[in-house]
Amino acid sequence: MHVEAPLQGAAVGTTTIEDAVVAKIAGIAARDVDGVHALGGGAARMVGAIRDAFNTTDLSQGVSVAVGEAQITVDITIVAEYPVALQKVADEVRAAIHRDLVELAGADLVEVNVTIDDVHVPSGDVEGETAVAASE
Repeated sequence: MHVEAPLQGAAVGTTTIEDAVVAKIAGIAARDVDGVHALGGGAARMVGAIRDAFNTTDLSQGVSVAVGEAQITVDITIVAEYPVALQKVADEVRAAIHRDLVELAGADLVEVNVTIDDVHVPSGDVEGETAVAASE
């Protein structure tokens, strides 16, 4: 993504923002949304667990981007917490990514596609659900 908006009296030139930077901004924004447990699908989360063991978290895990001259498309995969309204979480992820990319990268048009790959159920709730299923 190239940005050409020199300040009055400033030197003229271009700024290039790499795809990896855009993906990292999107990943950080999504992680900060209440109701997001993790980013990425099953395989990405497995690789992420290995990275975490070595204390090298990938902040862009589960995020892919297509960056044009002044337009950005973000595809992000998340795992939502249970019980949250899934559409609400997706909308909040979309809004957070859009806000941060407009503010931090100066993007004119941002399209954010959210895929909810899984729902994380806290271990205490699983036992309750198992007991209900067993009694049926």
